[in-house]
Amino acid sequence: MIPLPNYRPKQLSLGSLEAEVLNIVWELGSVTVKEVHERIMADPERELTYSSVTTVLRRLTSKGWLACNKTKRSFSWRPVLSRHETQILAAYEQLQRFLEVGNSDIVAAFADTLDSASLEQLETIALRLIAARKAREEQQ
Repeated sequence: MIPLPNYRPKQLSLGSLEAEVLNIVWELGSVTVKEVHERIMADPERELTYSSVTTVLRRLTSKGWLACNKTKRSFSWRPVLSRHETQILAAYEQLQRFLEVGNSDIVAAFADTLDSASLEQLETIALRLIAARKAREEQQ
């Protein structure tokens, strides 16, 4: 079973440009403002200033999504979480919001509308949870 990442960004929500820039950083691994700007401007329909890219990279850093490295007179940014870790966090957040309903009748009514394949997935998940918890108890 895949554990939740230990690290969590300060703010999970991203604007559309922030998400686009983060995807570029994931693709390239480590980026400069110039590299991100060139990637975005490769689309002739786009208009975005160099300073706007700098602002977005700094905003992603302050939100906890990127780490900034300064080498001499240049800056580079790298992702703090992988795309996969981010997907895990997003799924966790969605599940938590769903369970915040707090009414088991509502959750059961929702589950009752699922098709058989989805129900089988839920049953498989429940069995994996039971096995993982049992394994943790045995290790203690």
